[in-house]
Amino acid sequence: MDGLVMIIWGILFLILIIKFFQSIRLVPTKSAYIVERLGKYHCTLEAGFHALLPFIDRVAYIQDLKEETIDVPPQECFSMDEVNVEVDGVIYISVVDPVKASYGITDYRFAAMQLAQTTTRSVIGTLELDRTFEERDLISAKVVEVLDAAGESWGIRVHRYEIKNISPPQTVKDAMEMQVNAERERRAILAKSEGDKQSLINRSEGIMREIINVSEGEKQRRINAAEGKASEIMALARATSESITKVAQVINQDGGQQALEMQLSEQYLAQFKGLGKAQNKVILPANLMDYQQWMDTIGLNKIKSG
Repeated sequence: MDGLVMIIWGILFLILIIKFFQSIRLVPTKSAYIVERLGKYHCTLEAGFHALLPFIDRVAYIQDLKEETIDVPPQECFSMDEVNVEVDGVIYISVVDPVKASYGITDYRFAAMQLAQTTTRSVIGTLELDRTFEERDLISAKVVEVLDAAGESWGIRVHRYEIKNISPPQTVKDAMEMQVNAERERRAILAKSEGDKQSLINRSEGIMREIINVSEGEKQRRINAAEGKASEIMALARATSESITKVAQVINQDGGQQALEMQLSEQYLAQFKGLGKAQNKVILPANLMDYQQWMDTIGLNKIKSG
């Protein structure tokens, strides 16, 4: 009988020791312990060492205050143009009020995920399919706004919501791919036509400039040739004028008349050298030895009388 009593007291002492050690709590950083005293909320233990009353106080909830991510599973949504798309995302939240997160809702993670899904469906229902790919920021902002409004009573804060994938049906993907390929081909054809157009313009401008340059060169060549010819004529005229003036001056000097007659006679006789070779017709005076008749023939006497 005494042995049984000792065993009972030993068990009670062991339970007391266990409860005593359980009443000592070391709370890590970025954590919060919710303490209940006799089934009622008593206090929130922050990071550090804390001692509780055995059998009276107990830690009912442990809340992690670090930012965490919650995957939103894929769900089917209908766009405004009645296209079924599959959307999934991820939520970034953190607990800001451990008491509300413990007593304000049963499971804030599940509630945030469900609210994000319903809000995503409602926002996509107001957009056409093409805009759903462009308005990701709009969808994310709307989900964050709704979750923030609900998170005030849940003791959480929603930092951001990101859409990971928007997957339309395979038929829509094929149609979109065909549209993209058609647009790419249109741009390629347009770019090629623009290139050909610019090439033709450049070639025609080159030909036009070449023709202009050639005509300008020909014009300048003719101007230079005309100026050269005019200079040549002017030089010959001045030389002829000077030679005539000098000849006239020489003729008027003593013996000039006789020198002129002698030179003309030499030139006249030189014409008879090629009579046998050339096909020329020459009228000769009746008496070749009559020098005076020669002079009369060539009109030298008229020059003298003049």
